[in-house]
Parts: sequence; structure tokens; C-alpha cells
Amino acid sequence: MKNLLLLTACVITLAACSPGKPAGPQIAASAKFNTDLPMAEFMGHFVDPAAFMYWKASGTEITEAGERDLSPTTDEGWDVPVSGATMLMEAGNAMQLPGRTRAPEADWIKYAQLLTERAAIARAAAEKRDKKAVFDEGGRVYEVCVACHAQFVIEPELKTNGPAKGDPLPGAAAVK
Repeated sequence: MKNLLLLTACVITLAACSPGKPAGPQIAASAKFNTDLPMAEFMGHFVDPAAFMYWKASGTEITEAGERDLSPTTDEGWDVPVSGATMLMEAGNAMQLPGRTRAPEADWIKYAQLLTERAAIARAAAEKRDKKAVFDEGGRVYEVCVACHAQFVIEPELKTNGPAKGDPLPGAAAVK
């Protein structure tokens, strides 16, 4: 019995002293983030390239010469969509930093977290080299991008400037 009590005390002590995962996201008081980069530049120089790293590694290209599978064929090739998805996961995290969020904040956070969540699933598909899953998960990441852009880019632009004026395709021949 004495050994059982001693063992129980040791287990409780170890559990109490073991470093665990914090209950929720916490930012150290001394943490400083530079969020001066405009969102359009963050998207254009980080998020978009990451998304295209992922998306270009799936699907089929159809030309007059025939069909061509766009899936990677080498270890190095498969590293590209894994890296792209990894960057997208972190982009979703970075979009939640103080100074990066947009109003309405709850919607912005929802899209950022959904980007991270879906990018993690996309990354797992690329790590498994599952061509169909890479394509399908790329579509699910795209859905998040489209929904977020509709709310935070397109709607504000329409409210500010109204619909586009003039010929959207100048010089293009009319389709009959």
C-alpha cells in the first residue's frame, strides 16, 4: 500500500510539473509584431504565392496536344505543395495577429482559422501524395479564399466605387 501511495504521489507531481499545452492561444506581453505591411502586399507576396505553389501541383491540363497530369513526380516536386500548404496554415495564423484583423473581426477570424484548418488538411494530402485529395483539398482552400475576398475585398470595392465602368475587355472581339 505504501508503494502505491508513493507511486500515486510521484505521478501527480510529474503531471503537475510537466509542461503542457496552454489552455488557449496566449501572446506574451513582451511580444511585438510588425504588421505595417498592407494586407494587399501580404496577400500578393505571401498568401497568393503559397496558394499557387499548392494549386499548381494538381489537376490536369488539357491542350490540343492532349492531357497532362500536373501532379508532382519527384520527392522535390511533392515538397512544393507541402510547403505551399504549410505557408497557408501560417498565413491564417498571421492574419489573426493584433493589427492585422479587419472588421467585422469575428468574420475575419473565422476565415483566417478556416484557412489554417483547410490548409492543414491539404498539407496532409500532399504529404501522402494523394493526387485526388490534393486536388479536392485545393478546392476547399479556394472556397475559403473566394468567400473571404467576396466579403472583405469585392463588397467594399463595390460600395466605394460601384460596378466597373466601361468595356471590361477592351479590344476583345464580340462573341456571337
